[in-house]
Amino acid sequence: MIDLFKGMERCTSSFTMPQASTYDSFGRQRFDFSSQGLANRLTLTADELLASLQQAQQKYGLKPTENLNKNSLHYTVEMETGTGKTYVYLRTIYELYATYGMTKFIIVVPSIAIKEGVKKTIEITREHFISLYKETRCDAFIYDSGNLEQVRNFAESSHIQIMVINIDAFRKSFTDPSQEETKANIIHRTHDRLEGLKPIDLIAQTHPVVIIVDTTPKSAEAIGSLHPLFTLRYSATHRDQHLPIYKLDAVDAYQKKLVKQIAVLSVLSQDDHNRAYIKLLDTRNSRGVCEAQVEYDSATKTGKVKRDKKWLKQGADLYELTKRDLYEGYIIKDINVQPGDEWIDFTSKPEIITLGQSIGSSDDLALKRLQIRSTIETHLDRELQLNPKGIKVLSLFFIDKVVNYRAYDPAGNLCLGSYGKIFEEEYLKISQHLKYQSLFKEIAINQIHDGYFAIDKKKKAKDTKGNTQDDESAYDLIMKDKERLLSMEEPLRFIFSHSALREGWDNPNVFQICTLNETGSTIKKRQEIGRGLRLAVDQSGLRVSDNNFNINTLTVIANESYESFAEQLQKEIEEEGSIKFGIIESHTFANLAISADGEEIDYLGTERSEQLWDHFKKKGLINAEGKIQDSLKIRLRDNTLCHELPEDLQKFAPEITTLLQKIAGGLEIKDARKYFTATPKKEVILGEDFTQLWDRIKYKTTYQVDFDLSKLIIDCATELQQRVISKPKLTTQLSEIEIKRSGVHGKGIREDLQTYDIQYENLPDILSYLQNETQLTRKTLVNILIKSEKLADFKKNPQKFTENILHIIQRKKAHGLVDGIKYEKIGESACYEQQLFMEEELKGYLEQNMLEVKKGIYSHVVYDSSVESAFAQDLEKNEAVKLYAKLPSWFKIDTSLGSYNPDWAIFLNIADQEKLYFVVETKGSLFAEDLRQSEIDKIKCGKAHFLALDKGLRFEKVSKLEELFEQT
Repeated sequence: MIDLFKGMERCTSSFTMPQASTYDSFGRQRFDFSSQGLANRLTLTADELLASLQQAQQKYGLKPTENLNKNSLHYTVEMETGTGKTYVYLRTIYELYATYGMTKFIIVVPSIAIKEGVKKTIEITREHFISLYKETRCDAFIYDSGNLEQVRNFAESSHIQIMVINIDAFRKSFTDPSQEETKANIIHRTHDRLEGLKPIDLIAQTHPVVIIVDTTPKSAEAIGSLHPLFTLRYSATHRDQHLPIYKLDAVDAYQKKLVKQIAVLSVLSQDDHNRAYIKLLDTRNSRGVCEAQVEYDSATKTGKVKRDKKWLKQGADLYELTKRDLYEGYIIKDINVQPGDEWIDFTSKPEIITLGQSIGSSDDLALKRLQIRSTIETHLDRELQLNPKGIKVLSLFFIDKVVNYRAYDPAGNLCLGSYGKIFEEEYLKISQHLKYQSLFKEIAINQIHDGYFAIDKKKKAKDTKGNTQDDESAYDLIMKDKERLLSMEEPLRFIFSHSALREGWDNPNVFQICTLNETGSTIKKRQEIGRGLRLAVDQSGLRVSDNNFNINTLTVIANESYESFAEQLQKEIEEEGSIKFGIIESHTFANLAISADGEEIDYLGTERSEQLWDHFKKKGLINAEGKIQDSLKIRLRDNTLCHELPEDLQKFAPEITTLLQKIAGGLEIKDARKYFTATPKKEVILGEDFTQLWDRIKYKTTYQVDFDLSKLIIDCATELQQRVISKPKLTTQLSEIEIKRSGVHGKGIREDLQTYDIQYENLPDILSYLQNETQLTRKTLVNILIKSEKLADFKKNPQKFTENILHIIQRKKAHGLVDGIKYEKIGESACYEQQLFMEEELKGYLEQNMLEVKKGIYSHVVYDSSVESAFAQDLEKNEAVKLYAKLPSWFKIDTSLGSYNPDWAIFLNIADQEKLYFVVETKGSLFAEDLRQSEIDKIKCGKAHFLALDKGLRFEKVSKLEELFEQT
């Protein structure tokens, strides 16, 4: 930052301020205009400022600014949440004063929470800065419209002045035609205490350096009214980059271990699809038509239930979409797409579903109970680990509604809501475990947890968005007395919040964040995890760093999978414009540096970075958007990229390769250089040997079956009797989240399961459903269910029971049809023509799924497995094999289980005398128990089909070629 004004001497400017001195004979004030105010000053030219800016951008690998308007110096500093933005800009203030004599600084914040956080940081770092900048005086204050003397002092003082002001305190100006002076902020009104001046005018004359913390684009005009010398915008993300001078993004912060590692403990339901589940994911106005993205459970052809999502319009019938009786009556009536008030409702159902909310999910309270219990257990495990190191452990709960934690009885007395009760119940249970006995002291349970919510005029907690004056009441301990909260002597360890703790409040010793709100809520992943990303501190306030994240790990206890969490986190980072995962930009390589002559540092620089980007694009290693192609990944894998670099960049090869490996990731790829198209051998396909083979197998057949109904009933009942239908389960999955240049990835560590009891009010009509799906009579189905003696399991989990019995019936029915199947050749004209082989192209990857051959009907054979690859190589080596073909996907045999495609057609000539023709199925195992029943049944059908075509044609199932000769 300091280098941006390199070459400028310490300097200030002064301006005249009116000050009342005496009164004339009519009692009117006489003003003395000799009082001086001091202002910041900038003496460099635009060209000098641009040159310094470009040097800084090159150093940090940022896209260079091409031109500069000296009158709009809006610099941006991107620093990931939790990396110490507040300390950095406070340190910058002192450096700007020490180097250039700048004294006027205004810190503009968007919310009460951030204002309190800045104020607290100023207080706790005061002694630190006094020790670093001896004899440097600094006055810092929170702007108060009732104490305008602060503004006069700000203008007159010759030492550092820091004003912290909320954007809402000066956003409204009566210079706006829509505003009257009485409605404008006090800062925009004339005032007697400032001799008729407006506070904003006095501030503007000082040309302050304005430091902006996470404000919105709408704040630009208000900030401009301060007439800043320049602005410094600090944020974790910048949609509008202005003049970027430094970037410490999420990947940098994670890889440099400047923030905690993230782990996700997912708490999910399993095997519970017994209600009409509906969740509103998103809404949009598409060319005047309102649409809602809805998630629901639909039935597959096999009777299983899968979670699906789709954009739906008004009038969409979920019953028709899902094919499940549970959804009857759920026809979308209205879709509201108004931002902040998105919802859908239904024509004949009372439910209204708001954005991010759902109905019909698993027992919601049971899921929340497991989340709370998992948070407590994780917290206590961390205490066992960290208490001996003098590190206080805190856990933070984000909840959907205040009333779920803090409620009021009919008499208005304060009491616990459902989450508060569950917390105390689970905490008391866990406290009995011997493992945690050393942690418990004689402390009342209500002292270890508390909620921090905005308070209304009736002194009751209420839901807010975290940006109202009422929210100030939530910050007493967690904002204004952070040191006490971090003390082992303070019993509070579990904090519940609705929205007041979104931005601005964080604590280095938050190790667990439990999201009891809906996963699709308006609170984003980055906001949630940002409350606990700071590195931990010990009892003396010193930051604790560790190389392997043994201490600094933030565990998020979420009601979604870690894959979903990682996907959403990556999406948010990309949407905010912070990082483009897997993308190379033209300036990506600019800050790569090597030591030249042992001392001087040679940066690759912007110009050479752009040239390298163009070089990679021309070579096809990246596309027009900069996305890395497989060809570049291959070179990285094979360590051959250096051969592709221009000669003058060879010295940067190691640095370029290392950076590209981080961006490309470790994805499995196929070698594009070995992608190949096999050519048909016309002379072989039309030759006598293949014609004789093909004439035996080319015909189509029809089949009929004999079916034993009594056997089907017994078989189905017997298998159902052996099935265990379990109750719905709740599962917890612990996973680590890694943030790399290639993307946000999750890695599973462990998983635990537990069942829970639930009573279903309305059981589905299982007989009607099974009758429709199986075409069996109700009498047959009743016989199966009664003989199975498993009807009691239907109440445990109706959907799971129905899925199981449907699967059993369909499989046993298909198997029964195969047992009595008989094939018959249709006629001479119903066949697969030889000419089809001439029209088909075979494509694959050499040495990966394609093999060059001599005895086949194509130049290469494409195989599906290692078994097929080995079999093809044996065919090539064996002299008895004269010709063979890997049967194409269009060669199909109709069966009662669907179509079947055998593997090989083979022509053998043993001792030049006996000609043998085979159709062969290659399997890794010949044992029936190792194959699925459907595979076994299809092979049976294949055998019957070829037997009907030619008595001399052999159909065999083998794993190796030698087995074929053994059976011959």
